[in-house]
Formats: sequence, C-alpha cells, structure tokens
Amino acid sequence: MGNKKFVWRLIGISFALFYSACGAMNRGPVSGVDNPTSTAMFGTASVTPFQPEGNISTPSSSSIVIIASQQTQSPTLQTIWISPAAPILLRQKVIESGYPVTDDSSSSTFQVEVSPITETRSTIWLYALVAPFPTITDGILFSDLKDAWDGTIMGLFSGRRLWMDESTLVAFSTLWGAPVRGFAAVSPADQLLDIAWTERTAWAIVPFEEITPRWKVISVDGQSPIHNDFNMESYPLKINFSIHPDGFTTIASNRDPIKLTVLAMTGTTALVRATADRMERKGLLYPGEEIRSVLRAADITHVSNEVSFVTDCPTPNPWTSSLRFCSDPRYIALLEAVGTDVVELTGNHLLDYGPEPFLTTLDLYDQHGWKYFGGGRDLHASLQPTLMEDHGNHIAFIGCNLVGPADDWATNSLPGSAPCNFEELVTNIGKLRSAGFLPIMTFQYNEYYQANPTDYEQRDFLRMASAGAVIVSGSQAHVPAAMGFSGDSFIHYGLGNLFFDQMSHEMPDGSIIYDTRNVFVDRHVIYDGRYINTELLSYIIEDYSRPRPMTQTERRIFLQNIFNAAGW
Repeated sequence: MGNKKFVWRLIGISFALFYSACGAMNRGPVSGVDNPTSTAMFGTASVTPFQPEGNISTPSSSSIVIIASQQTQSPTLQTIWISPAAPILLRQKVIESGYPVTDDSSSSTFQVEVSPITETRSTIWLYALVAPFPTITDGILFSDLKDAWDGTIMGLFSGRRLWMDESTLVAFSTLWGAPVRGFAAVSPADQLLDIAWTERTAWAIVPFEEITPRWKVISVDGQSPIHNDFNMESYPLKINFSIHPDGFTTIASNRDPIKLTVLAMTGTTALVRATADRMERKGLLYPGEEIRSVLRAADITHVSNEVSFVTDCPTPNPWTSSLRFCSDPRYIALLEAVGTDVVELTGNHLLDYGPEPFLTTLDLYDQHGWKYFGGGRDLHASLQPTLMEDHGNHIAFIGCNLVGPADDWATNSLPGSAPCNFEELVTNIGKLRSAGFLPIMTFQYNEYYQANPTDYEQRDFLRMASAGAVIVSGSQAHVPAAMGFSGDSFIHYGLGNLFFDQMSHEMPDGSIIYDTRNVFVDRHVIYDGRYINTELLSYIIEDYSRPRPMTQTERRIFLQNIFNAAGW
C-alpha cells in the first residue's frame, strides 16, 4: 500500500512539472493585431493556439486552469501566476485569494492560464459582441465572425475593425488562433466604447461585466447574454476555466442568471374605437397575438393604459370623432394575456367618465396583483413611487402628467394622474437612488407627432436623468421618437402606440403621416443592481389594433430614421 501511494504521488508531481514547463514555452506576441496604444503587447504571455494530438478533437471552448504543484511548501512561499488572458474581473477575484502574484510562471505554485481542459468544477466566462448603440445589425452567425477572424471571408466585417483589450485578444487567440493581420485592434478596456463610437463602424468583444448602456449587444447564432432565455451551451463567445488543486476556492462565473432582470416598457394603450371593435369581432386577445410572447417573456412588463374600465361603456364605434374614451371591463383580459406587471397611470383620459370608474379600474388592478404608478386614489397616492424587486434588483417607477388637462390631475380629495412638480421629482428620484433603487421616470408629455425631440423635452427629460433616473421614457407619443444618453442613463422621448387604432394621422398642413403605426418596445436589462443595456424591439400595427414584428427592411428604414432624428 505504501509503494502505491509513493507511485501516485510521483505521477502527480510529474504532471504538475509537465504543465509548468509547457506554460513557460513559446510565449511570443500574437501576429495580425493592431495596437495603436501599446508597443509591448503581451509581455511573456503564451498565445500559441492549442494543437490537439492523436484523435483528440479541437474543443469548442477553452479553459483557464489553475494548476498547483503537489510538493509541500510553506504557505508563505506559495505564489500565483496569472496569464494575460485573464480578464480584469477574473484577475481581481484570483488576487482576492490572498496568494502573492508573481511574474515567473515556472516557479509559481499556482498558474492561471488558458487551456482546452474542461472539468467538472469548471466555470464559464462569457463575452459579448458589441457595437455602438445606433447600429442597425441585430445578430450574426458565429461562422461569419470566425471567417473574418481567420481572414477567409470578411463579409459583414469588410472595412470594420474588431476592438478588444489585451486579455480578450490573448484568450480568443488561444481559442481560435491568431486573427488575420489588421482585423483585431487592441485598446485599454476603459477606452473601447469611446473608440467604437468615434469610428462608428467598429465593433468589439468585451466580457459580460463590461456591457454598458451605450453598447448594442449583437446576438451570435441567435443567442445574446442579455436575454433571460439565454442558452449558454450553444453560445460560442465563452471560455471555461477550472481550478486546481482541491482546496482552491471556486470562482463564480461573470454572469449569474439569478441576478438578471428584463423589463419590457411600452407606449400608449387605449382599448377604444377601432381597436375595441376588432376585439369585439375577432376576440379579446386578438391585438396581442403577435407581440404577446415577447411581452410575457420579460420579468417585468409595463403597460401605459390611458383609459378607465367602465361597466356600461357604449359599444365601440370605429368611426366616432369623440375623444371621450372608456373600455369594457372584459378588455382587461388583453392586459392579462400580455403579462402585465405594472400599469402606468399618467394618461389624460382616465377621468373621461368621472372618478368612480377610475377607482373601479384601480380595484381591478389590485385584484390582479398589478402595481401602478403615475396616478392614484388621491394626490398623495399619485405622487408615490412604486417599488418592485426582481432577481435581487430594486426598481422604482415614478411618473407624472405634464400636459393635463387640469381636471385629469389628482387632488387631495379626488383620484387622477400625478401632476408634474419638477422640484419634488428631482428630490424624490435622488432619495430613491440613495436608497439603492434604480429609478425609472415616465412622462405624459406634449405630443408633437415627430421623431426628433423639442428643446423643452430635452430639457425636462435630461433633468430627470441628472437627478438619478437610469431610464427616462415618454409615454405620450403616438409617433415613436428618438433617444439619447446622459451618462449611463437612457432617455427615450417616445415609444409610440402599443394598442391603439391610429393607422395614420393628419398633420396641421393637411399632410397624412403613417408613423403612428410604428411601435417600440424597449427591453431594458438590469444586472446585479445596475442598469446595463437596452434592446430596441420594433413592430408595426395592422388592422387598427395588432402590432406585428417589422420585416428586416421595415426595421432598417425605421431605425435609420430614428437614429438620424437622434443626431446619430
């Protein structure tokens, strides 16, 4: 028995020495890389692609392996070497283990380096393909990315550089081989976003933790790490890493699905006139048939319903010129079917039939367990933010009605929408942010039937962002409007209609516009207490009632117009 233990110990030492020796070999620079910011690319980092031997197949992802010598050493002599392939967050987590970091891989006790080995205790590090936010392309095939990396077929990447920091380049060069010369460019991580926005055509690969709102995350093979139905197994932009030996603390992945919240925000809903007529004739759920699955997939779905439910609401008339609106209480089935979680009450038709139907409507929302904000049973209630928690993220909704009419606003004794008091809004948003909530501010603003925001809109929306709102959204717009950023806050001046019958609109000069059919659904992503990204979904309303996904051509034209209006 003693001899067997000796043999196994000898074998373990041999393997440790083998890996240590391999780690010190062939540590040269990656060819084919632009690096305008650095002349010493990778120091002594090994970036030689893994070459399988015999019948071993090349893996689809690689592993960062921490390898330890089995020799007994004093804890004060144990050191760790970290490959330049390790991203910043992983490097920080390894350093937190307490072992001194050394530049000498051959004499270190532990080594962190890229390896093709995937073990039971492996952890996956995820990356994202990103581009400046005003980018039309939504997704690509991994084969197209890999062809461009190899220089075989540039395709979509013709004339486009792919930016990344040094650690990302080392990692993926080990995984895929060195990129073709001139394709990949290197910059410090904190400069990538500004470089990409300056070039505008440039894309980048960044670790998941470095996704920020001004990036657009581009899906690869239909998978995106900012989706809550993300399938990690089929996603190619990942690296496995394992920890050796037993006793070294396992490092968690940089993406934990239990920390991610997807919020779907929508524009105007008014189940009246022709929309209500279609519901009566084609079924109460008819308007939501082609958008329901997307809204239900969100963790939180927001609807701005501008009309109260009235028990004796008249039979809908598609051709009426009246602007006095009500909805049959049965129509709430549509809001339920699309997965409504929170209802905005800033609309200016809530009291068209008086206060009692509005109070009854609030009772219906309470019965469904839905939150509501931007209005209430009296002035005090209307001004209160609605607080929600999802996947550990704390979100506060707050909204107001700027445009009126005055008799739609809540008072000390009557229900209604919340009037806008900017001083109080600034104070309350600041308090919410200080308390650890992510404030989301919505406006019922003046309607201009144009995509570009007015100076007044920009002033007021920017003020809310400066106060600490991470998202500022206009719910008044019947025509989708442009968007912008204030720091890391996202401002969208109008999302357009969701369920409303405006197939066209006559402008004051007599011209007819059809932009009222266009629809935005903003899919906001919150991760680990931080707002990180927004995905723009686009639809077009058919049959006076039902949004359907835009075709690729429709979406391209639509987004180009919106981005132009935003000054992009």
